[in-house]
Parts: sequence; structure tokens; C-alpha cells
Amino acid sequence: MTEIRDIEAVVFDVLGTLVDEPGGLRAAIREALPEADDVAVDGLLTLWQRHVETEQRRIAQGQRPYANSETIDAEAAQRVADHAGLVDPTAVARLATGGQRLPPWDDSAAGLERLARRFPVLGLSNAGRTALLRMSAHAGLRWHQALSGEAALAYKPAREVYQLAISTAGCPPERVLMVAAHAWDLRGAQASGMRTAYVHRPVGDPPTSADAFDGRFTGLDDLATALTARA
Repeated sequence: MTEIRDIEAVVFDVLGTLVDEPGGLRAAIREALPEADDVAVDGLLTLWQRHVETEQRRIAQGQRPYANSETIDAEAAQRVADHAGLVDPTAVARLATGGQRLPPWDDSAAGLERLARRFPVLGLSNAGRTALLRMSAHAGLRWHQALSGEAALAYKPAREVYQLAISTAGCPPERVLMVAAHAWDLRGAQASGMRTAYVHRPVGDPPTSADAFDGRFTGLDDLATALTARA
């Protein structure tokens, strides 16, 4: 077990780390297109994900003004609908909010509650403010504070998004721990001076041999034990 000391606040990525984003989007697509088989649903999910990744990259490169996740998800849902021949506006509108109904991982709610007894716990997400609020409520995630990259008009791994968490925590960045299932996210946090902990999830971005994070954990229970350990 890795023991991490001198931490004053714990910051969690949300999408993929605490909720199953691909699984939730896949369920939303199935709901909208009940006759689609698994292969078709997976193809539509890939179409959705590629649109989100492309648009976030365009925003980061200054090729598009900032648009929040609700806007980009609505665009992705319309692409899926157009590709699949879905024309019911009510069904398309509901599909556009599929990213706000993502299921939590089994240990997410209990892990947050356990850590929140000892530390200020914050969420830091690329989800827009409204999407993050509704997603947290749907998944039963309880925070001391939830922060959206929308406040910085940017998406992780932009430095200004991590600075939101550091400023809110009110302590030096080396005393703020960023927890994520995505190595790219943790690299961005490291570049801002934050401490880092990787938590394994089936849909995450695993570290490489070159990554030197402060800890690597199989789940939130292991993480909580490490953060509350005493010599």
C-alpha cells in the first residue's frame, strides 16, 4: 500500500473516475434506439466520443470559442441521431442529456463519504456547471464543492482548470491531491504542482512506465486507507 502524507485537500476527476461515462452514454443510446444491436450502439458511442474529443481539442487550440459540455453533448446527440435516422425531437433532446445520467462505480459514493470525514473533497470536471450538478445528484456523489472547467472557460488538461481547484483549496498545490483514472489528467495536475493518485477503472487511461505519480490504487477504498494511514 502506498502511503501519501501532507495532503490538505483531495480533488477528484469525475467522468470515468467516479462515474462510468461510456456505460452511461451507451445506455442512453440504447434507450433512444431500442432496435439497435450492440455493434451499432458501440459505433454510435464512438461517433459521440470523437465529436466531444474533437471539439474540446478545437477549443484548446483556439479554433472555436469555449462551449460547455451541454452544448457539445447536444451536438454529439444530433450527430448520432442523424447517423441513426432518429427524428423524434423529444428522443433527441433526452439523448442530449445522457451524459447527466451516468452510473457511479460501486465504490464511488462510499469512498467520497469516507474521505470527506478527514479532508475537504472537491470534484473537478470538464462537465459544465449544470451537467455536473445533475450528474452528481443522479450518481449520489456528495462533495464539499464541485468545480466545473466552465468557470475557467477551458477543458482539462488546461492549466487554468487545475488552478480552480488549487485556489479553492486555499493551500499550496503540493498539498492538494488530484485523483483520476486518466494518466493524461494527472500529468496536467502535476504540471500545476499538484500531488497525484491514479485509481484504476475499466474505462481509464492507465499510466505508462514513465509516469511518476504519488500513488496507484485499485479503488477508492485503497486510496482512503492510504490517505488516513498513520506510521
